[in-house]
Amino acid sequence: MTDRLLPFDAPLERLKALHPKRIDLTLERMLRVCAALGNPHDKLPPVVHVAGTNGKGSTLAFLRAIAEAQGLSVHVYTSPHLVRFAERIRLNGTLIDNDYLADVLNRVEIANDGQPLTFFEATTAAAFLAFSERPADLLLLETGLGGILDATNIIATPRLSIITPIDYDHQAFLGNDLTTIAKQKAGIIKPNCPVISARQAEEADTVIERAALKHRSPLSVMGQGFDAYRENDRLVFQDDDALLDLSLPRLAGPHQIDNAGLAIKAALALGFSSDAIDRGLQTAVWPGRLHALKAGPLHAALTDKASELWLDGGHNPHAAKALRAHLDVLNAKDPKPLKLICGLLNNKDADEFFAAFDGLSLEVVCVGFSSDAATDPEVLAATAQSKGLTATTAISPFEAVKTVQTDAPVRILICGSLYLAGDVLALSGETWPI
Repeated sequence: MTDRLLPFDAPLERLKALHPKRIDLTLERMLRVCAALGNPHDKLPPVVHVAGTNGKGSTLAFLRAIAEAQGLSVHVYTSPHLVRFAERIRLNGTLIDNDYLADVLNRVEIANDGQPLTFFEATTAAAFLAFSERPADLLLLETGLGGILDATNIIATPRLSIITPIDYDHQAFLGNDLTTIAKQKAGIIKPNCPVISARQAEEADTVIERAALKHRSPLSVMGQGFDAYRENDRLVFQDDDALLDLSLPRLAGPHQIDNAGLAIKAALALGFSSDAIDRGLQTAVWPGRLHALKAGPLHAALTDKASELWLDGGHNPHAAKALRAHLDVLNAKDPKPLKLICGLLNNKDADEFFAAFDGLSLEVVCVGFSSDAATDPEVLAATAQSKGLTATTAISPFEAVKTVQTDAPVRILICGSLYLAGDVLALSGETWPI
């Protein structure tokens, strides 16, 4: 990391100052600023639009790798970033360069003319501008919050819509029950546009089916029209038209089988070959998600080199359950004492997050990170203790790693927030893959 100002820092800070005092989810601001920019959202490559609570980024990472293995040029829009803002905008496989990012942000600022605009709306408009000006074969587009009123949802005719698992998160904006949250996510479904859905809770499934029927959009649901599962160290995918024997995904965790399955179904719908699908599964990269840290000062702090250090930015109960499943798999193969280094934002459900680890023998060390909304480590530790876990605090992830060392190998998982994951990746000095 460097303290040197980058060309896009000044316009980013000025755009942040335009953020409304209260976020009201609406498409009006986005449509206004894009109209002033010449409607770049109407000049994009074919779009695959993805909404859901968890797994959006991983699903797109698989699909990007598959599309590139097919020989296509691919734009990608994801959020948030972990270390560098440019991670959000990928042009033809490469992160947007600093000068061009500054240019499109400045043009958004001029077009907006000082009117209220959320930070995400401003940066999404800048991304659409860049995507419209650089040719590509495909655009993979991730929603930011919700779906129906998300800034990305001004796309009128996507090539495909994908809905990953829906669960509880951002209830202040999306609602307090799965039916209401699912209505927001299903808002990306457009008339006559094929929809691919993950396995869902019954309430969410019903909402998605009704939305697809209303829009006459062909719907494929994992576990019904198609499926993916692990068998003898292989990934097996099947639907009405294909039975594929594939390599296991490069990304770690049992939940990545389902994420890969969504990407495979999308790849087949786009006409990609089974060979490209297999190569994409083996080459997909998505840092900060069950990421094995094997270098940097945190790894160097391990006193026993047989110890493991994992990093994951999952921050809600659904993500915590996925982490628990991965830990169970690791423990079945190679038992080691488990140490959890955790930090959460203060708007996350810490009770339910820690409940996912019920029954595990583990030690929790709570830490802060670079966000004003981070939960105080003492408060977080008290919550963990209320769930029957042994919990203490440390002043940093580095100190926490030193604290949990023993004379024997340990398994350490740093988790709870993408902000925390970004801090750790920056500290580790890992180069973001381009």
